[in-house]
Amino acid sequence: MEEMKKIKRVSNPHMTIFVGDALTGNDAIIQAREFYNNVGFDAVILTKMDADAKGGAAITISYETGRPIIFVGTGQSYEDLVPFNPREFVRRLLY
Repeated sequence: MEEMKKIKRVSNPHMTIFVGDALTGNDAIIQAREFYNNVGFDAVILTKMDADAKGGAAITISYETGRPIIFVGTGQSYEDLVPFNPREFVRRLLY
């Protein structure tokens, strides 16, 4: 984390994005929490949302950090990185 803090301080990025694997469940939440508390980030991208991920990690990461999910990965190519749609996410979660 110290190296990540230094990279962020030196590069002074316009935006910092946490990229997490939705299939890791609670581990993704722990990773996001630690990264947010130590380095900070502006938004979230969650990968592997096309698999068996139920969405708990997405909801909790966004809730705990107050940061939006901007994209989700639904496959293995760049075209499979799609903007996050909260309404569609909730619809799939409930039905």
